[in-house]
Amino acid sequence: MALSLNLRSVEKVNKVIHQVGQVILGKDEEVREVMTAFLADGHILLEDIPGVGKTTLALAFSKSLQLDYKRVQFTPDVLPSDLTGFSIYRRDEERFVYRKGSVFCNLLLADEINRTSPKTQSALLEVMEEREVTVDGITRRVGRPFLVIATQNPAGSAGTQMLPEAQMDRFTVSMTLGYPDFESELTMIQAVGKDRPVMALEPVMGREELLQAQESIHQVYMKDSVSRYLLELVTATRNHPCIERGASPRASIALVKMSKAWAWLDGRDYVTPGDVYIQFPFVISHRIRLTSSAVMGRQTKEEIIKELLSQVSLPSMGLR
Repeated sequence: MALSLNLRSVEKVNKVIHQVGQVILGKDEEVREVMTAFLADGHILLEDIPGVGKTTLALAFSKSLQLDYKRVQFTPDVLPSDLTGFSIYRRDEERFVYRKGSVFCNLLLADEINRTSPKTQSALLEVMEEREVTVDGITRRVGRPFLVIATQNPAGSAGTQMLPEAQMDRFTVSMTLGYPDFESELTMIQAVGKDRPVMALEPVMGREELLQAQESIHQVYMKDSVSRYLLELVTATRNHPCIERGASPRASIALVKMSKAWAWLDGRDYVTPGDVYIQFPFVISHRIRLTSSAVMGRQTKEEIIKELLSQVSLPSMGLR
């Protein structure tokens, strides 16, 4: 199917972005990035302080896209079975009956994922990768789409268990919402009332339409020179003296998907170097680890990523 036949779908998705932006004020770029990750069938890691609208963001998308939504508040006592489900014996039926866990939904908000045990973290991240659950030897597929927005408190918060690097790699992108600008927050507090604005949101498109949009992403063309530019950026993370471990091939694949989804949102059937350039920080920042000397020198990931983007030569077509 040609991309031109899906322009109505592109219009609908952009309408979703606009509607969510009416609730998450002053965060248009972040809202668009979350939608891009959804189109790429990816998961999102939000590394942020409490109270900046992460839960509202997830709820707004679930209402706009008509997705089955669940939220899990992670604490040390949350068990893997709370996520994957468990079998319980029913005496009246004289058999074991399976009770589904929280992962059986379309959009899961894993709130404060770094406050639970590594075993529970691993259970969730396995479902994120495999899109299936195995309990008592029986494998069950989770719904489609299956999208996770996980939040993580900043390092140093009491009682946290940071995700290992191998598990961080399962997230397609990472980002921060941060504080709203003054005018957006002023509008927000002036609108405070009995009802939450997010609860008044109307569905814009359905689950099946989102799945079709996800399929359309694969039809977006990436020129050989753009593919080389993308891979040179990822490879550069493996050779930089301030990076202890660079990005994996999974990062390259994620960057391809995100670049195509970003181009699709613009109504284009081809990827430009600019698409790759924009998506590179979101895909890479949580996948690299700085050396101890770089940390001691107070260098940041943001600085290193900007340096990589400036060092790797653009194709002759530039950022367009």
